[in-house]
Amino acid sequence: MKLLSVIVPCYNEQENIQDFYDELMKNEAFFKERDVDIELVYVNDGSTDKTVDMVKELNNKDKRVKLVSFSRNFGKEAAIYAGLEKVAGDYVVIMDCDLQDPPALLPEMYKAVEEEGYDSVATRRVNRKGEPPIRSFFARMFYKLINKMSKTEIVDGARDYRLMTRQFVDAVLSVKEYNRFSKGIFGWVGFKNKWIEFENVERRKGETKWSFWKLFKYALDGIVAFSTIPLAVASFVGVMLCFVALFFIIFIIVRQCFFGGDPHDVFGWASMVCIILFASGVQLLCVGILGQYLSKTYLEVKKRPLYIVKEEI
Repeated sequence: MKLLSVIVPCYNEQENIQDFYDELMKNEAFFKERDVDIELVYVNDGSTDKTVDMVKELNNKDKRVKLVSFSRNFGKEAAIYAGLEKVAGDYVVIMDCDLQDPPALLPEMYKAVEEEGYDSVATRRVNRKGEPPIRSFFARMFYKLINKMSKTEIVDGARDYRLMTRQFVDAVLSVKEYNRFSKGIFGWVGFKNKWIEFENVERRKGETKWSFWKLFKYALDGIVAFSTIPLAVASFVGVMLCFVALFFIIFIIVRQCFFGGDPHDVFGWASMVCIILFASGVQLLCVGILGQYLSKTYLEVKKRPLYIVKEEI
């Protein structure tokens, strides 16, 4: 009998633990017909509510439900990686606990892997219904920007909801970097992928844990992790400003030599202040870009673990 491992990262999702289990198990008959067993691994990312207690209650009723609980909040990327490390399924799927990843798509995803020969079946939203307009706008801009800057394709609207073969999972686990951006890693490892589109599904209960600021930082992590273009842009801007400065130096010398002027006159002091402020701003921006890459390198070389497990069932 083959095994399908379902990884569910959780952070303060006590209201959705049981509902997710119920929805997932609606597919149980489909998988039994194909001689596939299901294990459900909740990865508790340092929740402060009753998420762990709810999972333990499920475990008492169904031993296929398992728990990996962190010592604190390490982030969703760490939870995904921990889940991939802990499970041993022939097939592995990552799903959000809030039911924004419809479990009803699982049979179609499994057929694509088992019958059509795909190594991975991923999902993407075709719209962002229910999201604030400003958040949707910046999300679309991020995907356009990163796909212009990176050689790794990152699909607009892509979810972490993805069913993978064991070979694909092992390839993802071989990427040991500390600063993880799974959407990029999934694309970087390659293999034969299929995309399934679906209408956006709003969270069933509770509130999202992703604020605008957290998403912005996550987007920066993705850009830094999969592109060095910002460094090239910073260098290009620096070179251009040098040429502009050289031009103005020549202009001032020529003007003074051929047109002269009262030595007590002050030419263009307002424009000079603007130029200084502009050049200083560009310098700080370039230093900031360099700092982002340097900080990621610093975190990588420290070799800290991605997560620490407090409890495992």
